[in-house]
Amino acid sequence: MCAIHPFDKTQNQSLLRGTKRSFLILLGLISSLACQSPRSQTDYTDWSYYGGPEDGSRYSSLSQITKENVTQLEVAWTYRTGDATERSQIQCQPIVKNGILYGSTPSLNIFALDAATGTEIWRFDPFEVLGGENSWAGTNRGVSYWEKGEDKRILFGAGNWLMAVDAQTGNPISNFGQNGKLDLRENLDPERKDFLIVANAPGVVYHDLLIIGMRLSEGLDAAPGHIRAYHIETGELEWTFHTIPKEGELGHETWDPAYINQIGGANNWAGMVVDYSRGIVFVPTGSATYDFWGGYRHGDNLFANSLIALDAKTGERIWHFQGVHHDIWDRDFPSPPTLIRIQKDGQWIDAVAQPSKQGYTFVLNRETGEPVWPIEERPVPQSTLPGEKTSPTQPIPTLPEPFMSLIFEEEDILNLKPTWEADIRNQLKNALYGDMWLPPNAEEPIILFPGMDGGAEWGGAAFDPETQTFYVNANQIPWIIEMSPNTDFENVGKSAYTNYCGNCHGLERRGNLPAIPDLIQINQKYTPDSLDQLLQKGRGAMPAFDYLSQETRKVLVDYLMGTLEEGNKKELESASSHLNPRYYMKGYKKLLTQEGLYGSNPPWGLLTALDMQTGLKKWQIPLGEIDSLAAQGLKNTGIENYGGPVVTAGGLLFIAATKDEKIRAFDKDTGELLWQANLPAAGHATPAMYEKDGKQFLVIACGGGKGTKSGDAYVAFALPENLKD
Repeated sequence: MCAIHPFDKTQNQSLLRGTKRSFLILLGLISSLACQSPRSQTDYTDWSYYGGPEDGSRYSSLSQITKENVTQLEVAWTYRTGDATERSQIQCQPIVKNGILYGSTPSLNIFALDAATGTEIWRFDPFEVLGGENSWAGTNRGVSYWEKGEDKRILFGAGNWLMAVDAQTGNPISNFGQNGKLDLRENLDPERKDFLIVANAPGVVYHDLLIIGMRLSEGLDAAPGHIRAYHIETGELEWTFHTIPKEGELGHETWDPAYINQIGGANNWAGMVVDYSRGIVFVPTGSATYDFWGGYRHGDNLFANSLIALDAKTGERIWHFQGVHHDIWDRDFPSPPTLIRIQKDGQWIDAVAQPSKQGYTFVLNRETGEPVWPIEERPVPQSTLPGEKTSPTQPIPTLPEPFMSLIFEEEDILNLKPTWEADIRNQLKNALYGDMWLPPNAEEPIILFPGMDGGAEWGGAAFDPETQTFYVNANQIPWIIEMSPNTDFENVGKSAYTNYCGNCHGLERRGNLPAIPDLIQINQKYTPDSLDQLLQKGRGAMPAFDYLSQETRKVLVDYLMGTLEEGNKKELESASSHLNPRYYMKGYKKLLTQEGLYGSNPPWGLLTALDMQTGLKKWQIPLGEIDSLAAQGLKNTGIENYGGPVVTAGGLLFIAATKDEKIRAFDKDTGELLWQANLPAAGHATPAMYEKDGKQFLVIACGGGKGTKSGDAYVAFALPENLKD
């Protein structure tokens, strides 16, 4: 049976031009072309899309860097952005087009570099156009490229703004929207636009359309997460798909009709991918709000937690698959799906593969949405929270095999040292665990495993079309969910804090260090005016709350500063008419020892290779290491990781992602570690792989954050000149 090896004519010409290219590679190329399935037209030397090539596979057919010479990789260039701040990040996977690398800085500046040297060509600060100080970065995971003739544009999100600049100069496109920008808060709700919106993932380009989602609030003040397409030349809205259906639309019956018009979320924050030959855009969505108590949204809640296939030209639904019914665990689909081509039972199948936070990979036929392997609806425990009605079943794929453990049980409790075990067992005294579908309840905390971050991460998976292997990194860390009844309606300050700040910083304001600071003594660090400025502009991973009214911000500031005089509830009521959940989650919290170690036995980070012809694991290894434990002989523990992998025709899989501030290369066939290098800060992003001037480059954004030191570097690796051919 032939393995798919989808090189195209452009790549053949590139190979022939290389005077020192191996004759054996050419023979392999000719042989593999004969084995291709009919539709393999993707240019795998291209890295101009979010996800690398157009299919989002994060696969490169470049083979200058091999298993044999990867240890000779050296730093080719470093680009310093100079704008890192406390707790800032760079989550950007840069793209490369016409020899120019495009990316973003911690404070959302967009830049263009010579891809061979790292020399800056231009840099654009969106806040010079938007006005105000460039103090809020939020997150940006990449940019989109479009061209028509000599008109070449970069499109990207900056907070609630979608912007377009000239790809050659960095100047705003004056005829796009209003002088190069448009407000994504428009056209979502006829009565409101005071929403928190962050356009964190780049939109996808389909002909002259940019199709885009957005990150939203996690509370009941969230905007509806509709998917929208804008005309790239004008900025005009072309179509909208309602992820929370309107009356008369499919899926409206899966919501509580009394509240559906007040519910938000079901948004695409992870990114999308387009099947250009079929004109289908595949859109993964997140949960509806409020995340952890769904008493206002009885039903399955379509199209939340769904993979939706839409006609890219019109926005019409073709099919959908819901991965979690009535989500109360924050089980968003965390990454863009990957377009894969597999040979199963002697037949070629064009499929779309969607990793999940649960540790599953859902594999569906691109045209019909039919599962490639059966997906079974299985009974799950039911909620006892007053007002809640959970789904009796959840969908479980029979294959592919899970890419991580799915259950936290007694034998999984951290036992590397007696003191650590005693600490964790003490935290588990009243907790429930042993089933990933345990619903939050009012009496006891539950252990959520995989945790709220997953499982799979936003960096996405990589797919090797040559070997039909799917590579996915994951976190294997338990989290704690505790619920608290909402008894603070008369305490306007605490009610406002709980609505807007409590999910992240916790109801007791203790935060989740080191990533999320505590707010208990915030009055020693800020004045009322500076705290109000922070709320308006945000900082690092904290979004801006400029959509809140001045009255609501004043209540929050006074409450946090300890100067609020309670009793005047009208002040807050005049600023907000949002629903309030009957129960709140008490804050994002990992199960950790006092020293900050994860509460389960390692490995805590995993890298898995799945054979997509059989659905079975080919190999699985720990990803990353904790240096202090390795020094004590506790090696191969894995570590928390955020970002994604890249796989190449040179036999390699590259990934940074880990909190230990390293980038690594593995043998893609065996998982053997072949090379690693230290980075100036953690590479919580997905690398880029491209060729310029006959040299193959690997570039990673080193922005840190997520509990590690922040950074401002893009680092490029390549072979020395004498080894590049």
